[in-house]
Amino acid sequence: MGTLTFYHNTKCSKSRTALAMLEERGLKPRIVEYLKTPLSAQELASLIAKLGMPAQQLVRKGEEIYKSRYAGRSLTDAEWIQAMAEHPILIERPILVKGAKAVIGRPPENVTKLL
Repeated sequence: MGTLTFYHNTKCSKSRTALAMLEERGLKPRIVEYLKTPLSAQELASLIAKLGMPAQQLVRKGEEIYKSRYAGRSLTDAEWIQAMAEHPILIERPILVKGAKAVIGRPPENVTKLL
């Protein structure tokens, strides 16, 4: 199957549901609790490349830090990546990575696209 990496926020119900779906299939991904172990800008850039989307699409716009510091601003990909590196709560979750591809688990069933 290949190595699976799951970027997880234990407080997020969608993240917990997606992880449970993987475990129900007998899969044991490497879990990265990105709020406890934040990703570097380089790691985020690699992850965004695997997702195949602009950095801004990975930003959670409902978070207070977004509303107070970033709402309405036009940033480059590098600036969005730096913002997420500094404030990992801004990263959409969960994210499942398999090889050179990744998906956001919203809805949680999206994680099955990589299986």
